[in-house]
Amino acid sequence: MAKKNHDTDVAFIEALAKLLQENDLTELEVMRDYGENDSLNVRVSRAKEAVQQIAAPAVAAPAPAAAAAPAAAPAAEAPAAASDDPASHPGAVPSPMVGTAYLQAEPGTPAFVNVGDTVSEGQTLLILEAMKTMNQIPAPRAGKVTRILVEDGSPVEFGAPLMIIE
Repeated sequence: MAKKNHDTDVAFIEALAKLLQENDLTELEVMRDYGENDSLNVRVSRAKEAVQQIAAPAVAAPAPAAAAAPAAAPAAEAPAAASDDPASHPGAVPSPMVGTAYLQAEPGTPAFVNVGDTVSEGQTLLILEAMKTMNQIPAPRAGKVTRILVEDGSPVEFGAPLMIIE
């Protein structure tokens, strides 16, 4: 019986892969229940050129170019290049983790901070949701919020600049 299930599972997965290709999909996920305590979870995915094209500009993004520019440029141009790259700004607040940024406690409530607000050290700037846990991100220093670099509900990477406090 197990051999028969294995053969049908392989045929099922092959059919999913064919369906993926024929319909020009990038990912397909299916759960198949055989009964109590017996199921098959399958995720079939493939890379598309569109996905690769989206990733390609990220390599040529302004951040790496701005980071390389001060090394090759004269010292007079370094401050201008630093202002173009928020991550190199001395007042940048980096993300301590990968997650989803929320600028307010819940929809319909005021944002924790806005551009122009003066914040004190330890004041909550935003919330980062990581693995279904809401993490308050405190201000590392007192100052004035001059830029908010993330949008509400947007994903952020570790080390990405969230805000600039001067």
